[in-house]
Amino acid sequence: MRAVVQRVASASVSVDGKVISSISRGLMVLIGIGTDDTLADVDALTNKILNIRVFDANGTMWKSSVKDIAGEVLCVSQFTLMANTTKGNKPDFHRAMSSNASRELYATFLEKMRGLYVSDRIQDGQFGAIMNVSLTNEGPVTLTLDTRKFEYVSVSGGTDKKSSENGNKVAKNQTADGAGSRSAAGVNPGPTDSEVDVS
Repeated sequence: MRAVVQRVASASVSVDGKVISSISRGLMVLIGIGTDDTLADVDALTNKILNIRVFDANGTMWKSSVKDIAGEVLCVSQFTLMANTTKGNKPDFHRAMSSNASRELYATFLEKMRGLYVSDRIQDGQFGAIMNVSLTNEGPVTLTLDTRKFEYVSVSGGTDKKSSENGNKVAKNQTADGAGSRSAAGVNPGPTDSEVDVS
């Protein structure tokens, strides 16, 4: 399950020229649902969106969550986030969950968001519709969240390695004299504001 999260001063969604949802200061969130996403992905993503600290407080950056500032959240279903663009120039959307199944899981996502926060502060677009999304990005600040994202692990004295969520890890950078492989020194701190691991 993927999300593009933008810190906004305001945002709105229009369908057929009519504004159907709007928020003031808070988060604009695009949601992509993959073929194998489950309730566990819903739980992980909702908690991360509502608690990630992207707002300032008392002059200190990255101090407050949307809940801390009593902000609003506008969510829009966005299957194109699941596109595979590695081959050719035409996006492949086979990784996106089918319309009927994703509609149900997206509804569960919204219900979970409203249950964890103030219900009327969680707004929505129109599932499956052609929507026009308008926003004023504050910062700008934009983050990508992915419940299935590989995490990047630093290896002392060498290059990074990736380990998947299921715990499979491949050691790299054996010493030149064959004395053995070096263990990971720890998770690379400070993910950029364009990529955040929610696992």
